[in-house]
Amino acid sequence: MIKPPRTSDDDRRVAGVELISDSQHHDQVLRAVSEARVSVWIGTANVKDIHLEAPIGTRARARGEYLSITERLTELVRRKVQVRILHGALPSRPFRESLGRSPELVPPRFEMRHCPRVHLKMIAVDGAYLYLGSANFTGAGLGAKGEGRRNFELGVATDDDVLLDVTQARFERIWTGRECGNCRLRSECPAPLDALPARPPKSAPKRPRRTPPRG
Repeated sequence: MIKPPRTSDDDRRVAGVELISDSQHHDQVLRAVSEARVSVWIGTANVKDIHLEAPIGTRARARGEYLSITERLTELVRRKVQVRILHGALPSRPFRESLGRSPELVPPRFEMRHCPRVHLKMIAVDGAYLYLGSANFTGAGLGAKGEGRRNFELGVATDDDVLLDVTQARFERIWTGRECGNCRLRSECPAPLDALPARPPKSAPKRPRRTPPRG
């Protein structure tokens, strides 16, 4: 349970967080993503084709089938949710192939940007739920793998205003290329983000107040 923020005796600010470990990344973090109403911002070092159990009540679920994460992302885009993925390494071939079969995952609702220096792992949902931790956007990190196969992962989830604002501002700064000018690896970057066509600036999503998913 996420506890409300408080102030300590020496006036340092303390934020309420919930520890997320191992299978909770699939059960809680991806559930928060699925329930998004406004936006999903994902920062990850690696992007792979996460496979998820088919929805309950479907024939695919009865057959024990797993569906690509791109189908879940397509559902979000259809609900007019903004999805951004900021990644450090090139997406895996299976993810690229799955993305190629998903004609609705295109700008402006769905966008991906590559920065080789990105190693942060974060997911911000609706400006109201934030995950920070070790898990990449991969099957081993977030997927429905069985015990003994998934990665050992740890992170925290919070709905704290300040942590959300600071994290989303950091994401936006990288996303819009404002870190590119002084980057010492610019010569090695295949496509500096500050060289992309200019678009109207967008502020970080503001939260529609809601209770973050709980286990």
